[in-house]
Amino acid sequence: MDADAGGLYPPIEPYETGLLDAGDGNLVYWEACGNPEGKPALVVHGGPGSGCGTGVRRYFDPDRYRVVLFDQRGCGRSTPHASDPATDMRHNTTAHLIADMERLRTHLGIDRWLLYGGSWGSTLLLAYAQTHPERVSEIVVSGVTTTRRSEIDWLYRGAGRFFPEQWERFLAGAPGTPRDGDVVAAYARLTEHPEAAVREQATADWCAWEDAVLSGETDGSAPTAPYTGRPAAARLALVRICAHYFSHGAWLEEGALLRDAGRLAGIPGVLVHGRLDMAGPLGTAWELARAWPGSRLIVVDGAGHLGTDATRRHVLGALDAFARAGDQAGDQAGDQAGD
Repeated sequence: MDADAGGLYPPIEPYETGLLDAGDGNLVYWEACGNPEGKPALVVHGGPGSGCGTGVRRYFDPDRYRVVLFDQRGCGRSTPHASDPATDMRHNTTAHLIADMERLRTHLGIDRWLLYGGSWGSTLLLAYAQTHPERVSEIVVSGVTTTRRSEIDWLYRGAGRFFPEQWERFLAGAPGTPRDGDVVAAYARLTEHPEAAVREQATADWCAWEDAVLSGETDGSAPTAPYTGRPAAARLALVRICAHYFSHGAWLEEGALLRDAGRLAGIPGVLVHGRLDMAGPLGTAWELARAWPGSRLIVVDGAGHLGTDATRRHVLGALDAFARAGDQAGDQAGDQAGD
């Protein structure tokens, strides 16, 4: 199937959906689109806690790909939802999500799959790939992060040097937190507060800060701002999950994903990153490309965290190239079988 003038493939609907019993009372929503006999690919969404969208389906040639999307624990159509204060967050960690991905792969009868994601999604897919490298055929990332504590500190403190007024408001949203204190942990506590009004205000303040960081790429106004513009329940879940993960450093040893990037040797990877990414500066992508044998870094001038048309073209090009390579490998296997 041909892509449109903008490079995207036509909108498609899932041919199969389900709720995977992930244990601990969690049901993880998943869907499969495209060709049931096509090249398997998994979309790993960002946030953490944003849920999977429909637009990303259009990045994959539906004739060539069997693309699987899922909502990570606590968000989207997965249950229980983190917007409900009764939802227990103890069973929502990086290790749980990696186990969910592997459980989903087994459930769908997939041997190996391509991984695609960006922002937090890149952290999660890298952690999965380093845990199960034999199950990953290729990786495409748009917006590289590894969720080191240094990266978290940049996003929720360091970037304040560019947005001092907005950061002062963000800090003020966590009363009693010193300027050099752990503002992320303070917000994590606020999202667990017994009073709904406190949780809602903390959510609004967090979203306002996130939108400020991205304001160079958007007009920064509601209702279209990337964070503030989300439905109320989705905002509550997103902020609660983000603060939960980031206050724990995503339960990853500092620098582990860069240190252990050698485990990805033999897995082809394409990293696409905007030079002007304020939320996740280019340095992390550069470090990962140097540490990962067989990866290729594409730096997109003029692009930020949300990406541009050029960012999308590079991602689509990488996904199309991996699909074509799969076609060629299948043809060669068929020729050998016929000899």
